[in-house]
Amino acid sequence: MKKFTKVIAVVLVIAAIAACFAACSGNTAKVKVININLSDEVYALGVNKDDAELLASANEFIAKIKADGSFDKICNNYFGDGEPVAVTSASEDASKDQLVVATNAEFEPFEYKKGDQFYGIDMEVVKAFADSLGKELVIKDMNFDAVVTAVQQGKADIAAAGLTVNPARSAQVNFTESYYSASQQLIVKASDTKFDECKTKEDVDAILNTLDASVKIGGQTGTTGAAYVEGDLDNPDGFGFAGLSAEFKGYANGSLAVLDLINGGVDYVIIDAAPAAAITKAINAVA
Repeated sequence: MKKFTKVIAVVLVIAAIAACFAACSGNTAKVKVININLSDEVYALGVNKDDAELLASANEFIAKIKADGSFDKICNNYFGDGEPVAVTSASEDASKDQLVVATNAEFEPFEYKKGDQFYGIDMEVVKAFADSLGKELVIKDMNFDAVVTAVQQGKADIAAAGLTVNPARSAQVNFTESYYSASQQLIVKASDTKFDECKTKEDVDAILNTLDASVKIGGQTGTTGAAYVEGDLDNPDGFGFAGLSAEFKGYANGSLAVLDLINGGVDYVIIDAAPAAAITKAINAVA
């Protein structure tokens, strides 16, 4: 939702800061992911509700790339031995036949930037989709909580930002068929053994539910992780999370939350599993 920069840039900055912090203070703080899923979610593309034709084309395209192995190949660029492919955005021009995509390029490995180039699973997917339509691709990078609204208001054709499907967003845009199953996971300091014996979600929940308001849990603002901590039972369009007594502290992206975990600003971090793995790998490489 998000549903883990610029992400690469932020991770590199974080890595440099962590390395300096370790060298200057002798602190060898590292982080680890508790590899237990705290939620079950699916990602999909969001399409303007007035564009049934584009929705149908997107669904046909997603079915095709899942059936012919193209989507697996894209994922292999980020989870396997493949190489991420740079995606270039054209300048928006109303006189041209373009596909305008709203994203938040702070969510590696789904969308992130190196210089002016976009990378990520979502970015490669929408590039291939634009090509299949014979359209020029325009990518609008914005705050995560503006992505769906941009499509709803007609400022973009598609939302592609590791978007978890939920009722509130479904009221704003039409979602395509899902293309990726996701979950939230917990990040802790490497020295923290509190969750080491956990085997199930219920085991992790049991410990998290013992935490009081003095405990701070970080995550990306406006994401499923925030709802998990804060709870959303009073929201008919929510995920059905009871919430925790711990305090949620929001950040622009998961990388900043993990940096604050290392520096003691929060006690734990909850973000999507794939970004959690990418961020912790980058930080642990130098911390």
